[in-house]
Amino acid sequence: MSKSALSRLYLHDEKAAYAFVESQLWADGRPCPHCGVLDESTSLKGKSTRMGVYKCRACRKPFTVKVGTVFEGSNIKLHIWLQAIFLLSSSKKGISSNQLHRALGITLKSAWFLSHRIREAMTEGGFDLLGGAGEVVEADETYYGKKSIQPTETTTGRPFTSTGKGAHKIAVVSLVQRGGKVRSFKVDRADKATVARIVLDNVDRASRLHTDESRLYMGADAAFVAHETVRHRDGEYGRGDVTTNSVEGFFSIFKRGMKGVYQHCQEKHLHRYLSEYDFRYNNRVALGVNDEARAVIALKGVVGKRLTYRTVGEANG
Repeated sequence: MSKSALSRLYLHDEKAAYAFVESQLWADGRPCPHCGVLDESTSLKGKSTRMGVYKCRACRKPFTVKVGTVFEGSNIKLHIWLQAIFLLSSSKKGISSNQLHRALGITLKSAWFLSHRIREAMTEGGFDLLGGAGEVVEADETYYGKKSIQPTETTTGRPFTSTGKGAHKIAVVSLVQRGGKVRSFKVDRADKATVARIVLDNVDRASRLHTDESRLYMGADAAFVAHETVRHRDGEYGRGDVTTNSVEGFFSIFKRGMKGVYQHCQEKHLHRYLSEYDFRYNNRVALGVNDEARAVIALKGVVGKRLTYRTVGEANG
């Protein structure tokens, strides 16, 4: 951790952690998570009262800032949660459950579940379209890991016999606005229809679309101001400003982290890891977001994202 982060009392003291989280999540007032009434609650104090408990004067029910967030139901101290959020937010290629377990002094099972809850908090919603007039959006696909169910037929319905690169791997499609944000998708099948739908649903029509020579993007390209390609098979990786270097750079970070840090990831969990890498890329230093600011953004994403251990274990991705 940085010196400035280490000096933050809320990372080391439980009372200060509650005060900090309340200041971030209740900046516009203290809502009751049960009835929704704003600023109609009083703090409960006493030797047997849990820290940070309030009682709503309207519905008479107690609550804390943890209710309705990924923190709910967790016995891990709140300042330990904040340490975990900072570590996961500031580690460029991620931090393993084993390392969190050792650094935070919690069990490996708790560290694994905690990290998945934080990834859920990092998941962004309510997306705006990428790109716009004069902007370039790069699109590309990559393959990672191993599919939990191996394909028996091709996208055209023929028996599946291929053993080539990516044949039995999980497909990931990413869109990067050059100099801006990334958006990634785990797809069951990277066929032309699926990729075209992702591109059309997420990219502003006024954008210039840059891809490699893959035929997956045919069908979506006509919707944009321009569709320009680079021919990797001919050794071409740039022609003027026509490149896919940004999206390939993102894939490099993603794959180095997944192979070097996380090492093993089941298909049903991959969507949350993609959210983690997207989050750090979208809140990077080049966009004016430092480690502490990134951690605060992740913290503000905990609201409304309750996640249980069973939900994580049974998720289909």
